[in-house]
Amino acid sequence: MRKWLRRIRGAIGLGVTWAAACFAAGSVPRWVFGVNTDVPIPLVFGVFGFIAGVTFSGLLVLAEGRRSFDQMSLPRFAGWGAMGGLLLSALWASAASLGWGDLLAIAPTFALASAICAAGSLALARRAVRRELPDISGDAEAELSDHERQKLLSGGD
Repeated sequence: MRKWLRRIRGAIGLGVTWAAACFAAGSVPRWVFGVNTDVPIPLVFGVFGFIAGVTFSGLLVLAEGRRSFDQMSLPRFAGWGAMGGLLLSALWASAASLGWGDLLAIAPTFALASAICAAGSLALARRAVRRELPDISGDAEAELSDHERQKLLSGGD
């Protein structure tokens, strides 16, 4: 149960992070180009960013659930982000009853934005990795990661 709660908390955290990035991207047309609309573009982008982040997190759990961040490559992570963006654009196009022309215009934009957010998320996650203590349930022994084991065997170089 604790594992699923951590995953849900991670999905929400990733959604909030992507929402903040998309909110900032949505602010650009207003501040740089002076676009003034009835719809608050940054807020709409933020909502789409949150949904895209949670969708990406779900895809990542399903596809790469047993791998840690140091075992995933940046292009593969970005690829899953693009897949989440395509899924989100398809869902949104069907909910908004958009035609194929609109879907073909929106899908690459969502895929690219999601791939960029995914790559940035992996870079931030790798940078902010903190070491956790092993569970004390029984006779737990500390284990070295693959990188630490190679460093130890190679003499610390």
